[in-house]
Amino acid sequence: MDERLPAVTEAELALFTDLYELTMLQAYWHEGMADEAVFSLFTRRLPESRNYLLACGLEDALAYLEAVRFSDDASAYLRTVGLFTEPFLEWLRSFRFTGDVYAVPEGTPVFANEPILEIVAPIGEAQLAETFLMNQVHYQTVAASKAARIVHAAAGRGVVDFGMRRMHGTDAALKAARAFHIAGVDSTSDVLAGRVYGVPIAGTMAHSYVQAFDREIDAFRTFARIYPGTTLLVDTYDTLDGVRRVIDLAGELGGAFQVRGVRLDSGDLADLAFGARELLDEAGLTGVRIFASGGLDEYEIERIVASGAPIDAFGVGTKMGVASDAPALDIAYKLTSYAGRGRVKLSPGKPILPGRKQVFRIEEGGRAVRDIIARYDEALPGRPLLRKVMEGGRRLPAGRDTLDRARERARDEIARLPDRVQGLAPAEPPYPVEISDRLRADAAEAARRVT
Repeated sequence: MDERLPAVTEAELALFTDLYELTMLQAYWHEGMADEAVFSLFTRRLPESRNYLLACGLEDALAYLEAVRFSDDASAYLRTVGLFTEPFLEWLRSFRFTGDVYAVPEGTPVFANEPILEIVAPIGEAQLAETFLMNQVHYQTVAASKAARIVHAAAGRGVVDFGMRRMHGTDAALKAARAFHIAGVDSTSDVLAGRVYGVPIAGTMAHSYVQAFDREIDAFRTFARIYPGTTLLVDTYDTLDGVRRVIDLAGELGGAFQVRGVRLDSGDLADLAFGARELLDEAGLTGVRIFASGGLDEYEIERIVASGAPIDAFGVGTKMGVASDAPALDIAYKLTSYAGRGRVKLSPGKPILPGRKQVFRIEEGGRAVRDIIARYDEALPGRPLLRKVMEGGRRLPAGRDTLDRARERARDEIARLPDRVQGLAPAEPPYPVEISDRLRADAAEAARRVT
């Protein structure tokens, strides 16, 4: 057993998979099944609390497909499992993904049954990709979709990601910071996300720092001397008394006072914000901002904003970090074509649309009004959402979005949705998604072949 800090390295990516992906891969290889397959990754239905999902995770999906290899160590481990033949293990040494990928760009709103990405590759290559692609696209789409609601509720006020300490592992915290930023969150407390992705980092101070001093004002004085433009946490003992300590510090420092804000982290945040703003303004500290955190989600932020509370920005942690109201999607990665023939699944409640597909977004007056899921070769009105992002196992320019571009896209694409779909309440009626007549006919024909 390794004694290193657990993390999936690039050399181990091929083993980050379900066992049955490898046993199926060997079975395909054994039977000489290497014809072209199409696999589609989509969500069967939206959670009750989501009017749309914000697609995310494509960057990691494409990086995986370019990098996945079976190292000597990986092959040596698989040999110990006892399920794989030596010829197959030897074949794995040359394994590469050689297929094409079509996907909606990160930051695109998507709806039930719409492909987020489709893989076109020899069946074994496409099969092996299932676990990693679902893992990354699923979680990052969950995170981005939740964050988009938080940003909407904040109504233009700043939002900072404070969630990493209660999130489900280091990879989740890192990837979520990126997904949150695409969805419109301004910054994160995750320093590594700043280093890896360039997401702006932000932070204030903890209650422990204040507690370590005998007097609250001494903690404020010391911290403000080291970090002049800081935000001071004022609720360790009594929130409004904490604000008064900040005012006292401003009196001491005079023109040298540069504190930018106070942070409220408990109690009735709206009521305390009104009280804090009044105290600060009376003291002439109109430029000191009020930052609020502590158990926030989109519904509480919406309530606070509706109250008119003078809060300038929000720090959101656990409820955004784990998407507490909808932490999982009914996401699927399904075979839709093999050897040139459409494939379906007839299990109750789990239909599959056959073949490669395209999604057309119909817009009127710059606003989206409905989507049509169609065959890939149809030419229908509207804007096609899926684009080719990888060819022959290598990314195309369309698969190399910058983080800023994905963030801009999310902002613009969400703004094009109907107001009822952007809102927090269930959209009435839901956003309409239709299936083209030709795709329906293909599905019926594929079903007839297997019944």
